[in-house]
Amino acid sequence: MLSNKEIICPNNLLDVAHKKNIVKAVIVNAGMPLPMLSAQDAVNEKLIEPIFIGDKKEILKSAEQLKWDISNFEIIDEPVENNTAAIAAKLASEEKVKIIVKGHIHTDVLMKEVLKRDYNLLGKTRLSHIWHMTTTKEDKPLIITDGALNVFPNLKTKMHILKNVINFSQRIGIEKPKVAVLSATEEVLDNIQSSLDAKEITKLAKEENLNADVFGPLAFDNSISKKSAAIKGIKNSVAGEADVLLVPSVETGNGLVKMMIYFMGACAAGVVVGGKVPIVITSRSDEAQARLASIAAAVVALD
Repeated sequence: MLSNKEIICPNNLLDVAHKKNIVKAVIVNAGMPLPMLSAQDAVNEKLIEPIFIGDKKEILKSAEQLKWDISNFEIIDEPVENNTAAIAAKLASEEKVKIIVKGHIHTDVLMKEVLKRDYNLLGKTRLSHIWHMTTTKEDKPLIITDGALNVFPNLKTKMHILKNVINFSQRIGIEKPKVAVLSATEEVLDNIQSSLDAKEITKLAKEENLNADVFGPLAFDNSISKKSAAIKGIKNSVAGEADVLLVPSVETGNGLVKMMIYFMGACAAGVVVGGKVPIVITSRSDEAQARLASIAAAVVALD
């Protein structure tokens, strides 16, 4: 059942990212082969100019293994893993870098530092995570949010997540994204909070005149399958045609993404948006092409 398909960074992300100028990105705790390889790929694609933070000896060793001359790039020598996050956040707060890329460091350590108010990296909306999912190089993306950051978002947080994903969708060329607000059911039931939230989000999106078609509650099947929606008699502009799945909890989003990766060979490009700098949060098990796609997504997310 597990997929053997090669994971490939999609052209739609790269094409949009290539229209931007090369930006400075900090690689946080960089001295391991995979973070260095993804940085090398992003440099080769002319997306970023990296600043490496970490144990300088390990960074140079990893670069040598890749036969990559990094003598023209800045290295900040910091052998203590947990100290690298503070250096990265400070660089971003001083506008010396435009993107933060997680290297070999725990996500909670990095995010805890970035969230400190001293750095002034928070924007007007709450931070949220976006997964841009594709299965081939030319595939139309399915966007899933939030599957990594906001664990069990309330209604107010879900509205921030919605606004962030609409903004990102428009940046990749989906002018009026179709957003399915997921629940376990397409009916509004008092004992399923996600269905009540979905109904309210649908109403608020209309009242605030958001530039998206937003509808919920919808179950997964009738969000992405026209056949399923037709059988159940669901008729609206989103059912069966969703560009975006706004999930009720981090477990739902994480499970959907991991199933697509391991059963379908999907490329998962993940980025934290809503702050003053995009943050690339990758899993230590992510392959290099997915890491490249995540960096491209961060470049696309830049103002």
